Amino acid sequence: MHTVLAQATSQIPQGIFTFALWGGVLAVMYFFMIRPQQKKAKDQKNFVSSMKKGDSVVTIGGLHGKIASVDATTVTLEVDRGTKLTFEKSAISREATVKPDGEKTL
Repeated sequence: MHTVLAQATSQIPQGIFTFALWGGVLAVMYFFMIRPQQKKAKDQKNFVSSMKKGDSVVTIGGLHGKIASVDATTVTLEVDRGTKLTFEKSAISREATVKPDGEKTL
């Protein structure tokens, strides 16, 4: 009976350690993976909602153009003189004056 009681009490700290270890793993995953993705999505949503006529942008396909008009869900880009293409707002990736890593060009 004494050995059963000793085994039961030795299992408690290991269970707490395992629980703490998994909690730490989940916290690291949140701060290094989930939170940055949420921030990036929020920044993209703010960028899409603040687009205005005259901004130079790049689509997710790599097409560069200047915004000719903005509607509720679409954006019309002027890609050359007299050539206009209409895209969904979600297809606009970034400003053309900003490099992908966030540094502005001169």
